[in-house]
Amino acid sequence: MLRASSLGKNQRLLRCLSLLTMPRNPVLETMTEEHWPAVRTIYQAGIDTGHATFESAPPASWEVWHAHHINDLSRVAIDGQAIRGWAALTPASGRCVYAGVAEVSVYVAPEAKGHGIGRLLLSDLVSRSEARNFWTLTAGIFPENIASIRLHESAGFARIGTRSKLGKMSFGPLAGRWRDVLALERRSSTVGID
Repeated sequence: MLRASSLGKNQRLLRCLSLLTMPRNPVLETMTEEHWPAVRTIYQAGIDTGHATFESAPPASWEVWHAHHINDLSRVAIDGQAIRGWAALTPASGRCVYAGVAEVSVYVAPEAKGHGIGRLLLSDLVSRSEARNFWTLTAGIFPENIASIRLHESAGFARIGTRSKLGKMSFGPLAGRWRDVLALERRSSTVGID
């Protein structure tokens, strides 16, 4: 049996080892069908936490995913051959008045959390979205997902309110529970300012 002091040393050792295997300079690429299996796996890992989305499973196929996202702005972070995370935009509405508004999704592989992958992806997504004339990015985040809230706030997203009991979980340990969702948004200071 490990004593508490040994356990702390072991946890520090594991953290140090994980730093050796984490990307120093991950490459960002536009997401393609080739990336879908890894993207799907990372999405499922987020779903499994119970604090990432109301969805109970990733889309069944690349085609279903592709039909609902702004694909030339969907990005993956790659370290060698490993995809460490992804970010994507979904149109906020089909109405033309909202053409410059999109909802953000950012997911990081469990083993890559805490290494700046989410920050890199979100920063890139913000820059690329502004280059494509998006003036507002939104995010809906469960209040329990502190890391995601901090990530978005560090990228200039502001809390605009809480949507109380917005949806009921259909899976996992929180199945049947109504969940609040924090509404955050980032208004561009360079696009749509006329």
